[in-house]
Amino acid sequence: MSAAARSKTSQSGTRVLRVLDALKGHSLTGVSNGELAKALGESPATVNRVLNTLIEAGFAIRLDSGRFAHSVKLLQIAQAHANEMARSQGRINELTQRVAAGAH
Repeated sequence: MSAAARSKTSQSGTRVLRVLDALKGHSLTGVSNGELAKALGESPATVNRVLNTLIEAGFAIRLDSGRFAHSVKLLQIAQAHANEMARSQGRINELTQRVAAGAH
């Protein structure tokens, strides 16, 4: 990222998004604070602050194991996107069929 681009972004916001991304694929098992810190090259204290922010905003949870995962709220956002794409694909398929039927 260029210096100009960095000056127009929030470092703390970027950290939050990087942690959110690092939780991907661990919805059931979660990821430990230490694993996240190591993977992201951040201190455990920084990752802890970010996780607390994500939990407060409802985008992450602390599992009974003490590990962290995406929250149901975030998974609902992903599901809503998938549903929208499926509906859109249905409309595209219908239009394609109409065009093909009229092309003969």
